[in-house]
Amino acid sequence: MSLTYEKLLDRVYAQTPKKATSGERFERPIAESTIQGPKTYISNFEDIATKLRRDKKLLAKFFAKELATPSAIEGKRLLLNAKINYRIVNEKLTNFINAYVICKECGKPDTHLEQTGRDQLTLVCESCGAKAPVIR
Repeated sequence: MSLTYEKLLDRVYAQTPKKATSGERFERPIAESTIQGPKTYISNFEDIATKLRRDKKLLAKFFAKELATPSAIEGKRLLLNAKINYRIVNEKLTNFINAYVICKECGKPDTHLEQTGRDQLTLVCESCGAKAPVIR
């Protein structure tokens, strides 16, 4: 039984499972929220902030303002003092990504925030160099 190198490679590739990714470099994180009593917990909150390269306090403040409920960071998770549906939490996360992460000009996530005034943040794109004020 003498198989050629190419045939062995073809066999290995055929048996290897394909990646289940969308092919994009940036994949939007999905919030894993659970409701416990009258409260909602986002268990992967720190991971989301790390993937988006944004401050946890800014993200927590955004959720509190958008959902009109007090919030608190507890270790690696976020506590929201209201029962909030999983779909609504992820909808608000998408709103945050569109406002605070994605460049308005080129649509890439390679951005950072700069403090330009006392209460003003500017979204600066590292890919195209565009600057845009963040509407809060």
